[in-house]
Amino acid sequence: MSSRKKSRNQWYRMDLHLHTPASADYQEPNTTYLDILRKAEFRGLDIIAFTDHNSLAGYSRMMRDIEQLNYLEGLGRAQPDELKRLAEYRRLLDKILVLPGFEFTATFGFHILGIFSPATPLRMTEHLLLSLNVPPHVLDEGNSEVGASADVLTAYETINEAGGICIAAHVNSSHGVAMRGFDFGGQTRIAYTQDEYLHALEVTDLGRQDRNSTERFFNGTKAGYDRRMRCIQGSDAHRLNAAPNADKNAKNANLGVGDRVTEVLLPERTFEALLEMFKGTDFSRTRPYNPSRQPLDYIQAAREEGATLVQSFHESMTKTGGRLYGIITDVCAFANTNGGTVYIGLNADPKRPPNGIERPQDGVDTLQQEISRLITPPLNIEIDVAETQGKPIIRIQVPSGNDRPYAIEDNKIYVRDEADTSLAIRDEIVNLVRQGQGIKPPVEVSVPEPKPSLPTEPPRPKAKRFAPVVAEPTPVELSPASIPPPTGGVEIIGAEQRGEEHYYAMRDLRNGNIVQNVTRSSARRLWHYAIKQHEGNKPRTEKITWYGDIGLWQRYVKNGETRYDLVQRVDGEMRVYYGVTDSAMQGAWQVFLVPEEAE
Repeated sequence: MSSRKKSRNQWYRMDLHLHTPASADYQEPNTTYLDILRKAEFRGLDIIAFTDHNSLAGYSRMMRDIEQLNYLEGLGRAQPDELKRLAEYRRLLDKILVLPGFEFTATFGFHILGIFSPATPLRMTEHLLLSLNVPPHVLDEGNSEVGASADVLTAYETINEAGGICIAAHVNSSHGVAMRGFDFGGQTRIAYTQDEYLHALEVTDLGRQDRNSTERFFNGTKAGYDRRMRCIQGSDAHRLNAAPNADKNAKNANLGVGDRVTEVLLPERTFEALLEMFKGTDFSRTRPYNPSRQPLDYIQAAREEGATLVQSFHESMTKTGGRLYGIITDVCAFANTNGGTVYIGLNADPKRPPNGIERPQDGVDTLQQEISRLITPPLNIEIDVAETQGKPIIRIQVPSGNDRPYAIEDNKIYVRDEADTSLAIRDEIVNLVRQGQGIKPPVEVSVPEPKPSLPTEPPRPKAKRFAPVVAEPTPVELSPASIPPPTGGVEIIGAEQRGEEHYYAMRDLRNGNIVQNVTRSSARRLWHYAIKQHEGNKPRTEKITWYGDIGLWQRYVKNGETRYDLVQRVDGEMRVYYGVTDSAMQGAWQVFLVPEEAE
C-alpha cells in the first residue's frame, strides 16, 4: 500500500505521432527537420516523437545532420550558416525532448506506434523492425505498405521487450485495432485492445464524454474489456500546418504538427519518466490539451460520468453512520471485480459543489490503517490527495486483484455490480476462488459471434497468450437473429419452486457468470427488479418495438440513468434481458438508444 501527497510533477505537452519527409506519403517533402522542431516550439510542445512508416530514417537523418555539424565545428571548418544551424538545433533540443520511433504496419494493415529512448541505438531499433518482417528497403523508403509483416500481438510484445512505449495508433479510425464500425471480430478486438504489452490507445475523439466516445468505451466497464486503457491523442501530422479544410475532430483530419496534443504529468521531461507513467494506472496523469479551453478537471469529468462499475463517490469518511466502512467495502469490491477509483469528499452529482476533506493527510493515514487492518489478503492500493473546484479530496486507486477473493474481516466478500457494491453470494465466491487460482470459469454464449469466411491471421510464434483468429476488416451484413446479447444487465435462465419459495438462476450479461439459487428476498437490486418483472410483468409481443428478431420491451430511468428491458427471439424462444445500460447497448442494439439530447 502506498500514498502520495500533492506531487511536484509538472504538466508537459506532447505529440507522439509526427511524420517527417522520411515517410513516403509526407505532403511537404521540402520541409527540414529544423522546420519541424521550430513548429513544435511554436505550438508549445515539450515532447515529440518522429514516427515514420516502418522506418527510423527521419530521426536518423536529423541525428546524422547534427553529428556532421558537430564534427565540422570540432575541426574548426564549419561555415557561418552551418554554425547557425547547429546552434538552432542545440537551442531547440534543449527545449524539446525528441524521441525516436516508428509507425509499424502489422498484418492486415493495423498501425502500431513504437517509441524509444534517445539512448537506444538506432541499429537496434532497425533490427527490431526487421524482426517484425519489415523488408529492408522499406526502412529507407518509409512506406506504409510492407506485405506479410508480423501480427499485432507479436508487435506489442517485441516493442515492450525492447524497452519501448507501445501505442495502438488512431484506434477508432482506419487501420485502428479497435475495429470500430465492424460487427464481427469481438474476441480479436478484445485481444488487440486489452493486451498486457499495450501501453495506450491513440484516439481521435479524446475529451468527448458522450456514450460513443472511444475513451468511455475502454473505461473498464464493458464486458470483456475489463482492463481500463489509457487514451491519448496525437496529430499524425504528415505536414507542418493543417490543410485548409482540416477538421481537428475528424478521424482522418490531415493535421499539422501539434494540432492534437496530450498533456502529461511527469516529475521530469525524460523518456524514463514518460515510460513509467505509461506503465502506471494513474489515468489522471494524461489529459487532452486544447488552448481555447480550461485544462480538464479529471475529477469533475469522473462526476459527469457518475458512479459506475469502476468508480464510486463518498461525501465523507466518518466512522459514524458507517461511511468509512462503506468506503472500505468499495475498495474490497473493486479488487474483486475490475479495479476502480474511490473519490472521497464529494457527491457523484456533478452539479453539487464538493465538500472537500478538512484534514486530508489525516484521512489518508486513517484509510491506510483501516484498509490494512480489515482487508485480507494484503492489497496494493494507492491513496493520494487531489483537488477539484478548490477543494481537497482523497482518491483511492484500487487494482483488479490477482489474489482473489479479498475479504473484510476474513469473511465478508464484496463485489461490484454496475454502480452498486454488494456482498458476494456462493456462486460468485466460487468464481472468485477460481480466478485467484488462475482458472477462468466457463462463459455460456447462446448466440455465437458470426465468423465470415475471410483470410485468417497465422498464429503467433509464442503460445503463452491467446492468439485470436482474425478476419480481414471488411464490412459484413449481420442478420438480427445473429446478434449477440447486450454486454450488461441480467437474464433469468431458469426457475424452480421448492415449497413456497421460487429459486432462480441468473446470468450476468457483463461477464457471462451464472448464479444459482437466487430468491426474490435475497436478490440484489437489479436481480430483484428482474425477478419482480418476470413474476408480474412479462413482455407481451404486441407491445414490443421490434427490429428483426431483437426488440425493446420497456425503457425506464433508475438513479438518473436510462435503462432498457430488451428481448430477442432465438430458436423459437424469447430471451429477456433486464436493466441494460446505455454502455451495454453495442452493435445493433443501439437502434433502441434514446438520443442523448432527448435524455
